[in-house]
Amino acid sequence: MSISAARAIRAGRVQLVGAAWGLGAKDQRTAHGPIALKQAGLESRLAEAGLRVDWPLQFARPTGSVAPRAEIIAGLCRGLAAEIERSMLARNRFAVVGGDHSCAIGTWSGAHNGFGGRLGLVWVDAHMDAHTYDSSPSGAVHGMPVAALLGEGEPEFTGIVRNGPVFRPEDICLVGIRSYEPGEARRLERLGVKIFFMEDVHRMGAEAVFGEAIAIATRHTHGFGVSIDLDAFDPLVAPGVGSPAAGGLAADDVLPFLSHASRNNGFLGIEIAEYNPYRDTDQITAELVFEMLVAALTENEG
Repeated sequence: MSISAARAIRAGRVQLVGAAWGLGAKDQRTAHGPIALKQAGLESRLAEAGLRVDWPLQFARPTGSVAPRAEIIAGLCRGLAAEIERSMLARNRFAVVGGDHSCAIGTWSGAHNGFGGRLGLVWVDAHMDAHTYDSSPSGAVHGMPVAALLGEGEPEFTGIVRNGPVFRPEDICLVGIRSYEPGEARRLERLGVKIFFMEDVHRMGAEAVFGEAIAIATRHTHGFGVSIDLDAFDPLVAPGVGSPAAGGLAADDVLPFLSHASRNNGFLGIEIAEYNPYRDTDQITAELVFEMLVAALTENEG
């Protein structure tokens, strides 16, 4: 897909998809995140903000399934990938709301399959999410999507994409990292993935870090996206998350970045994962999700 085709996506509707599962996490209550946001009127609020939103589908764990957890997650990711692929082919931007962050395997595999050109990604997270089963202490799949999207790990996760891997290491960067294990750090170092730790954000400033992140995601690519785990934010900013980690980003660090990304002709879509409504306080995390979607999907000028 050419840059002109990517530009055409910006003028289309927003395909909003719920990835309503928590099977990839220890705290599976993130499965209720998309449902809670929908019931709270997220779709109508986005429409009031001027966005043309379609939210026809919600992917959730099949009722009564006794299949192994990894098999169920892989199946859900295949369904999500097919939906995002259709969105790309229809020239619609997309927004995926999770659910645990294993949904990223489906989101970006589908974007790759439907877009056709080289993709970049800015991954905003407290964690690296770059494990495979061989390195993961917990075996939790929400700690594996970055590895899978780079073509490493189990075939059920790496095999969703056609002509993979989804991303080349030089086209993806991680921002906000502050909690990780040695095995995944070694993997990303070996591959040469750029990581901006929280100490880099403090030292350089969020504007400079995110400016470099966009440069990495767009330098050699035809289109790019943003994947945000809500635990990237400090728990005081976003308490309603699956795996909180102290010392994170502020809303004012991320919202200007998303507004800037939305003005880029190559911007394709956003994913926001790990909303846990049972841990939220006065719905401040839900409000942050709304603000981020508006920032990323509104047709800003300038």
